[in-house]
Amino acid sequence: MNRTTIAAALLATAAALTACTATDDSSSDSKPTPKPAASSSTPDRGAVEHAAGIPPKPTAQARADLLAKLGKVDRAIVADPDEAIDNARNQCAAINGGASRLDYLAQQRFSSGTHEVTEADGKKINAAIGEFCKTA
Repeated sequence: MNRTTIAAALLATAAALTACTATDDSSSDSKPTPKPAASSSTPDRGAVEHAAGIPPKPTAQARADLLAKLGKVDRAIVADPDEAIDNARNQCAAINGGASRLDYLAQQRFSSGTHEVTEADGKKINAAIGEFCKTA
């Protein structure tokens, strides 16, 4: 199981646990106990992503630089810039998590129904996003 899946499962479990409360209906005159805010017990998304090795979404120049590097590998993989950024961030989770067959994973992640990425391109993609992945 990869780190992203584990982080998502932990987040779902934490959300489910915050929804559970115990009530005692035996005393009708007691005041209801205030519930703690959900944010106090649920980790924020950025912390979960960081723990999974996913860097924050790049903005401004960092975003443009990352898209330019990916575009040098293959212009088709940046046809949808938001998807390319999401793919890069998710690939960083695999890289930072020590997954095996990283080139194959990049090939699978960046391929689409209209464009096939090769494993050799996957290797170039991993090289292109290496510095970006270190920001996680």
